[in-house]
Amino acid sequence: MIVSETVTLAVAAAVNPVPWARAQMAFTLAFHIILVPLGVSWAFMTLIANYRAIKRGDHDALVLAQRWSKYMAVTFAVGAVTGTVLSFEFGLLWPRFMGIYGDAFGIPFAFEGLFFFTEAIFVAIYIFGWRRLKPWTHFWTGVPIVIAGVFGAISVVAANAWMNAPAGFTMNANGEITKVEPLEVIFNDAMPLQAAHMVIAAYLVGGFLVASVYATGMLRGRNDRYHRIGFTIAFTVAAIMTPIQMGVGDALARWVYANQPVKFAAIELVPTTASDVPETLLGRLTAAGTISGGIPIPGLASWLSDPATGKSTVVQGLDSVPVDQRPTVRETDTVHLAWDVMVGLGTALFLLSVWYGVTWLVRHRMPKSRWFLRIAACTGVLAVITMEAGWIVTEVGRQPWIVYNRMKVEQAATANSGVWITFLAVFVLYAALGVTTILVLRGMSRRFRRAGGFVEGDTPYGPTEPAAAGEASEAVEEPTP
Repeated sequence: MIVSETVTLAVAAAVNPVPWARAQMAFTLAFHIILVPLGVSWAFMTLIANYRAIKRGDHDALVLAQRWSKYMAVTFAVGAVTGTVLSFEFGLLWPRFMGIYGDAFGIPFAFEGLFFFTEAIFVAIYIFGWRRLKPWTHFWTGVPIVIAGVFGAISVVAANAWMNAPAGFTMNANGEITKVEPLEVIFNDAMPLQAAHMVIAAYLVGGFLVASVYATGMLRGRNDRYHRIGFTIAFTVAAIMTPIQMGVGDALARWVYANQPVKFAAIELVPTTASDVPETLLGRLTAAGTISGGIPIPGLASWLSDPATGKSTVVQGLDSVPVDQRPTVRETDTVHLAWDVMVGLGTALFLLSVWYGVTWLVRHRMPKSRWFLRIAACTGVLAVITMEAGWIVTEVGRQPWIVYNRMKVEQAATANSGVWITFLAVFVLYAALGVTTILVLRGMSRRFRRAGGFVEGDTPYGPTEPAAAGEASEAVEEPTP
């Protein structure tokens, strides 16, 4: 008995907590980030449907807005849970990081908390305001949800941007922060482009996610006006954001080239400093520091880095810094592949958006091709993969730094060798939460279809009894003065 306990303790002591801490943070962030676009963009799309319902007396748009507000509440609640876990993880998994830099890093999260509570309050008012407020009064209660969602996302991204461009603090000779400038922390050099990139991504991904559901419904024969409006609102939001995102993404990539050259070298798979650097599609870096496979496009990486100097633009290579200050070979291959996936799928989504936009301009309707609907039904998943790939580029590309050029991941991680237990516990919790969320949303969808309208006793889990025909038509009428 004593021997077995000794062996168990020895094994636990031998566990390296750093990979487990990184794996847990990566898993929880990858899960939570799927909910962020819905939390940021769904309220905006709901207000579009709500506005249409009031302005035009559109019953289908009204039902759509009412149902979307219930779905929005569920995803908001789940996002609150997963976001709270992430907040605790900073202290549990990275105590040394928080111990040194918490005074600065925590400032954007303080603002995020204020925006979160504001959003939660108005989500409750908006949901329970159906039938209890006048139409336009109720509509305006939804506007703070949109604003708070956007600024909440910006606050969180500002914290991440600070890790890429730390600023706004003064340290003494003992490595302790003695002074913090909150505005400089929030509005660090990386924040504007990173925040814009994420907020636009939220609307893009959220729009494609919602549109993909209605595209699937139409492929299954539900080609009624309700489904067409649902698809049109969501897909239009995403289609408008797609070309904007490509422009912002290009500007952000050039910022990385100028300010994080080693990350840029990993993105473009550049082992040694050179000019006339090719853009290598796919391919990988070998242990010998050479590129294996892939399709090189001569000079394109240099040209994209700075069109003013074209192919003569010098791109700093991975070998410009010591081995312990740059991503490993595996991390470099991961970053480069994630970059190719992000750009490739983003381009595909852009081309689909062009198809949609041209059809609207020429024929004043959405494309009727079933191939368009088949592709549109996949855009939700493709958009999520694109977003996840973008975050891999951001986080893995910064390795080995948790605070760029100031603190490495190994220096920041917990020394608790039992962190693998929390990883398994969180994995089980999130798996159960994910399955439950999907089942709840599917159950809501089925009950909504059976109900056909909106009922007074409706809850975030959807109606349990069909609404009377008079109630559904009454809901779109303006109240008498």
